[in-house]
Amino acid sequence: MTARRTALVAGALGITGRCLLERLERDPSWNLVALARRRPDFQTRARLVPADLLDPADSRANLGGLADVTHVFYCAYSPRPTRQGEVETNVAMLANMMDALEPAARNLQHVHLMLGNKWYGSSIGAFPTPTRENDQRPMGPNFYHAQQDWLVERRAGKAWTWSVLRPHGVWGFAVGGALNLMNAIACYAVISKQLGLPLSFPGKPGNFTAIYNMIDVDLLAEAMEWAATDPNAADQPFNMTNGDILRWSNVWPTLADFFGMEVGPLRTMRLAEMMADKAPVWDEIVARHGLRPLKLSELANFAYLDFALGAEYDQMAHMGAARRAGWNRWQDTEKTMTRQLQRIRDMRVIP
Repeated sequence: MTARRTALVAGALGITGRCLLERLERDPSWNLVALARRRPDFQTRARLVPADLLDPADSRANLGGLADVTHVFYCAYSPRPTRQGEVETNVAMLANMMDALEPAARNLQHVHLMLGNKWYGSSIGAFPTPTRENDQRPMGPNFYHAQQDWLVERRAGKAWTWSVLRPHGVWGFAVGGALNLMNAIACYAVISKQLGLPLSFPGKPGNFTAIYNMIDVDLLAEAMEWAATDPNAADQPFNMTNGDILRWSNVWPTLADFFGMEVGPLRTMRLAEMMADKAPVWDEIVARHGLRPLKLSELANFAYLDFALGAEYDQMAHMGAARRAGWNRWQDTEKTMTRQLQRIRDMRVIP
């Protein structure tokens, strides 16, 4: 009989935390604690803990009694206007959680940290590809570097182990997530169709043809569980992608076909500005099609999409380290893009 384990998922309602909760829900050997400050928009058997990780006292009050936690999955993120501000805030949140939890969780086995492609400087400019986990770090400040360094130092001399995943574009659904490609692209497409427009790629020309990596949320959740439970993955960082590559120029017609739209000419634009007045259009779409009563602001962060579609250079990861550690799963990106879009269509999020 499999021993009971308790997973604490911090940032449980974001795109990565949600996908993990949904996966672990199906395995009765996991007890679940969801760390989030708003109510879930989906059914879950997880115990909801509304701790404020920016507040050490509140963290101690809410996490200090979680003696049964064996595995931590840290997916929380707090954006800040400056890079140094991101370092200070996000390291403090991780530290506040561990300071509150570790003394109580005597049987803690593993702490998993979700990072990403910004580790390699993707937000700064072009960088060497394919990336490898031991590549030279770009100039900071970078909160990914700071969080991993903090965790490695904290683990020294402890019985528990750590792991890190560095995904690229994460393709899946969440309400209120700050780093969600799919929601923003889907909302942009639906609004364009409502306005009688074709589906034009809104990013920069170089981005349209550059190499990019994606990972399906379901595969990412599986990888998170693997990294946190397989001894071969202990105390290591791993790139994590679907295992193939794409160019937006190749998959854009597939997306247009999914929405029943013509492919339009490439039209570089700042969607954060162009969508600023489209909330009433979205409300009209929701009413017309009987969709879930979600606001455009709850679904799409167009500033993030502008960032993601603005880099005119290749972004590609080497998956050798994960393969050597025993990870051999992969997904066809083009197929998973339409599968996840159909999923949110079935959920009545988009028409």
